[in-house]
Formats: sequence, structure tokens, C-alpha cells
Amino acid sequence: MSARRRRVPPGRAGRLRLRHSLDTALRGADLLERKLRLLLDRERELRLTAEEAGRVWRDGLAEAETWSVRGVLLGGERALFEAAPADRARIDVEWTALMGVSHPSSVYWTAPVRSSAERTPGNTALAHAERAYRVAVRAAAEHSAARTAAELIAAEADRTRQRVRALRRHWIPRLTRELAAVELALEEAEHEEAVRRRWAASSRDRARG
Repeated sequence: MSARRRRVPPGRAGRLRLRHSLDTALRGADLLERKLRLLLDRERELRLTAEEAGRVWRDGLAEAETWSVRGVLLGGERALFEAAPADRARIDVEWTALMGVSHPSSVYWTAPVRSSAERTPGNTALAHAERAYRVAVRAAAEHSAARTAAELIAAEADRTRQRVRALRRHWIPRLTRELAAVELALEEAEHEEAVRRRWAASSRDRARG
């Protein structure tokens, strides 16, 4: 809200309104700062989760590729294609909300199931490769979910930080200055009124004398 649009009534009513506005702004800044701390803490947790999941993903993928090469050398490319199940992995992402920010919270992994009619991996290397690929795919999903959540939380933290900055650097100082000016004007008016009353009382005393 700008100073042009805000109309403060004169006198004590204006002082009361300014005090209320200042108290509201101070409480709002405190609440936003607490929200910001919670968001930043959660963002750090999600960054660590994404980093660890990314490490597992990369390591699992490297291991799977190593075993795949060995499996192909042992059984040929045909053995690699025949070892792949027709079923596909299923990944479901659950969402939650923190301080009004909706973000991924959990990843549920359903591994592909090989039917009884399908062939199992033709050699041990391909069996190891299959297990490693499953680990890598699941870790990749967890990495993506955690990273997406961290980015969403970070965006809200940035917006909250801007709102706190606007309150602390602009709005609260402005209200403080306006309140000080109103209070000074009231003090001066009250002092002038007291002087007038004393002068009037003194004049009445002189008139009676």
C-alpha cells in the first residue's frame, strides 16, 4: 500500500490507526521470518536428499552399464533383449504442502514383474545388471522428486524474503516516521491547548481582581 492511497485521519484517531498498522506490520514481518526459516530448513533437507539420490542414481547406472557390457560379451545382444521383461516399472509421486507450498514428498516404486512365460536373464552378469538398473531408476525418480520439491520451496522462500525486505526496509520505517510525526503534532497541540487554558484562567483571575 502506498502513502498516496493511505489516508490517515488527523489527531488521536490517526495515531490509533497508525499504531494498529505498525503493530500489524511488525507481527507480519515476524511471522514471515519464521516461515522463511522453515522454508530454508526444508529446502536444505531436500537438497541433501536430492544429492544423495543423485549419487545412488549415478553409481547404480554405472554399475548397471558395466554388468550389461559383461552380459553382452557372455551371451550376445540377443540375450540382453530377451532378458528385458515386457512389464514396465511404475513410479507414483505423492505431493504434500508446507506453508502453502505444494511439492513432491514421496516416491512409490513398483518394479516390473516378469511373467512365467518370459525368460530370465541368461547369465549372472545380466541378472546383476537388472538389479542395478532397478536401483538406478528408483534413485533417479527420488532425485527428480526431491530436486523439484527443493526448487518449489526455494521459489516460495525467495518470495517470502522479498516480502520481509519490503516490510523491514520500507513499510515499517514509513509507518514509524508517520506515527512519530502524528505524535509530535499531538504533543504540540496538547501543549498549545494547555497554554491557552492557563492564559484563559489567568485572564479570568485578573478580571475578577
